[in-house]
Amino acid sequence: MLNGKEDGNVKQDAPSPPKGKEPDIIQKSIGVLGKWHIWVCLIIFLVKFPVAWHQLSIVFIAPPIDYQCVNNVTEKCTPQCTHYVFDRSIFSSTITTEWNLICEKQYLANLAQTVTMLGILFGNMLFGYLSDRFGRRNPLVLAVVLQAGSGMAAAFSPWFFGFLVMRFLSALATGGTMITSFVLVMEIVGTEWRTVLGILYQIPFNLGHLLLPVIGYYLRDWRHFQIAISAPSIFLVVYYWILPESPRWQLAVGQKENAINTLRKAAKCNKLPTDKIATDVDLYLQTKDLNKVEQSKGNILDLVRTPIIRMYTIAICFNWLVCGLCFFGVSQFIGQLGGNIFVNVALSAIIQVPSTLFACWATKAWGRKKTLIIANVLAGVSIFLIGFVPSDPAWIKSTLSTIGMFGLALAFPTVYIYSGELFPTVLRNIGVGTSSMCARIGSMVAPFVAALASVQFWIPPVIFGTVPLIGAILCYKLPETLDCKLPDTIEEAERYESNNNKKKDSDIEMK
Repeated sequence: MLNGKEDGNVKQDAPSPPKGKEPDIIQKSIGVLGKWHIWVCLIIFLVKFPVAWHQLSIVFIAPPIDYQCVNNVTEKCTPQCTHYVFDRSIFSSTITTEWNLICEKQYLANLAQTVTMLGILFGNMLFGYLSDRFGRRNPLVLAVVLQAGSGMAAAFSPWFFGFLVMRFLSALATGGTMITSFVLVMEIVGTEWRTVLGILYQIPFNLGHLLLPVIGYYLRDWRHFQIAISAPSIFLVVYYWILPESPRWQLAVGQKENAINTLRKAAKCNKLPTDKIATDVDLYLQTKDLNKVEQSKGNILDLVRTPIIRMYTIAICFNWLVCGLCFFGVSQFIGQLGGNIFVNVALSAIIQVPSTLFACWATKAWGRKKTLIIANVLAGVSIFLIGFVPSDPAWIKSTLSTIGMFGLALAFPTVYIYSGELFPTVLRNIGVGTSSMCARIGSMVAPFVAALASVQFWIPPVIFGTVPLIGAILCYKLPETLDCKLPDTIEEAERYESNNNKKKDSDIEMK
């Protein structure tokens, strides 16, 4: 029971607001968490499966392939070698074998992943705008249609450039599904469940990652594989008919009647009274109009203008960079480890489910700061060691990579929550957005770092291992935000940190 009466598994009442603070109208009307919330979250979570498939598909679309020169020239990458024969014992066809992405063209395979991450970055921005302008549901439907269409088109592209264009569009759509689905979940769930649901939102991504080696195992031709990961998005078009619009967005843009209808349907599903919803909405809108005041809004320069906020920005942005660079880089690098590529990828995926569930407990029991430090150290040390342990037996490197992925999967949801609580209200959106952009930059660089294994095998694990350790050190400059009042202004955040530092100095002097 969260608060008030309980009818089965349905939370009947929203928690009482603090004195002097108006209750949240959505929470007041439809409760904190009920059957309607669970149903909506479950159908939204389905979109995370294609998100995982499209982001991580490069592991099986462009795996490392052995090749030999047809005329038996010892040096493969020389003008004398004009034709190649590829080892097709594991994969019958990849983009590498399709377009000879070897030697001087080897970087093009990594470029395909960089284009994917660039598309996701632009998709976050474009669909973020569209979802604010046209609601959450319609842009989400548009995104899944684009994802299915461009993903299927990529599978039939006869040219590498055409493949890149279609891959960019499918990534653009993938970024759109990520931002709109997450916003919708956060806008309907009660305050005290947002942290848990924000973390559980990653579970379908983890399961999608786990399914990826299964799909790759049975479909060894990259075109068949691409069709398999794109076609399921077609079924998500049903969102247009079954997914409700966000009542919070409807109220924000003045769609009062639509909001009331949405809230009534949700309340009815949650077995809550509906007779006062219209009256409560009217009172909420009147109060909102009366209390509307012009508030100062921050800009991107405010993230580095003052010393304390500047340190927050540097530390948290670097930790987002760690997540983007290392999570996707290590995921791709695992395909180059010795042993079975399908088993290696499956092991790295399996460990992510318990690590995500563990994050729900750790962020509450240990706090955000300690959890992020432990996650970074665990990931950094285990990945670093991969570069120096023997290749035989193969299970040693597989075990270390699995531990590393556990740490990275623990860090990702933690840093997301941490950044949302760290910045003051006037900078929260731009702070989280800028931090997230750093993760995309890291993920664009990741395939090129993973490719350095062809130069020296130890280079990628040293880079992927060192970066999280630097992130852990920077965490010491951040405050703990668990159960703390979130600052509304830059001045509040600066004052809070200054008071904490004075208290620490006082405690040291007393000792």
